[in-house]
Amino acid sequence: MTESSEAKVKGGARNRRVAGADPDKRRQILDGANHVFAARGFDAASMNDIAAAANVSKGTLYVYFQDKEHLFVALIEREREAQKRGAFEALNHDPDPVRALSNFGQCLVRMINSEFAVSAHRVVIGVSERMPDLGQSFYEKGPMQGARLIAGYLDRMVSEGKLAIEDTQLAAVQFIDLCQVSLLRPRLFNAVRTPPTDEEIHRVVASAIEMFMARYRVKPKA
Repeated sequence: MTESSEAKVKGGARNRRVAGADPDKRRQILDGANHVFAARGFDAASMNDIAAAANVSKGTLYVYFQDKEHLFVALIEREREAQKRGAFEALNHDPDPVRALSNFGQCLVRMINSEFAVSAHRVVIGVSERMPDLGQSFYEKGPMQGARLIAGYLDRMVSEGKLAIEDTQLAAVQFIDLCQVSLLRPRLFNAVRTPPTDEEIHRVVASAIEMFMARYRVKPKA
């Protein structure tokens, strides 16, 4: 082999994507899966349906996702990232903890009570017993990651003397639970079949802020 031909082979090898690593193909599959899940629901959807909707072979589909459950979780993560980005940006750029946490809490409650998010929670809870790694991944990339980001904001507020919190990770989880306390669980069990109104969200989050600040606001020195 000549030096130039060897260079071409090496260059071609560098330009070829690792199997299952083409972001455009992955996006194409997720778009197809989103269409199928929305139309048929998780239980009725099949990998054949998703391959057809995504216009890929079934073999290609399995290169990217080992099963329907992992594909669904990947779709959840994509949708979740798109929705929460704005909320966390607003949180990180607002120096007033009451206003920042209030805005963030309302965004969070709207996000987790959407039809897609509620369905996603039900599906993951349903498969977690037989697929614990998948449930753990969903939790770590969702609720746990969100709590870490809020804890980071609380750390900054503590360093600026605006809040008095010893354990910001615990406080972050407490805040999240306060915001969703009466709204998410009824949705998960289908006791309430429609998302909460803006008025309901505002009322619950305002109460959460009041309780949170009563515990963690910097007390005036006597």
